[in-house]
Amino acid sequence: MPAVQTGYEHISLDDRKVPIIAGTTMKVVELVQEKIAYGWSAEELHFQHPSLTLGQIYSALAYYADHHDEFDGKIEKVMESVDAMRRSAGPSPLLQRLKAKGLL
Repeated sequence: MPAVQTGYEHISLDDRKVPIIAGTTMKVVELVQEKIAYGWSAEELHFQHPSLTLGQIYSALAYYADHHDEFDGKIEKVMESVDAMRRSAGPSPLLQRLKAKGLL
């Protein structure tokens, strides 16, 4: 998969122009979503992903900081589609059984 270098030392764009951490298959947005969802610091992200260097993580976070409007828009669209899928799927059969047994 050809990659295009960016102005960020550890960030490349894949063939679909998606920013990834160079030398890995991890998308910058995946790391950013973990930071947002869990409130993790760069050090905690490094602990959770020991195969990444702190330099790679900081570079990904810097890339996000410089492109946050674009990332936030994409993340919001994904969350909206997930919510729509949840609504269309209806209640979980497991959840219904647990409620019927009085366990929830």
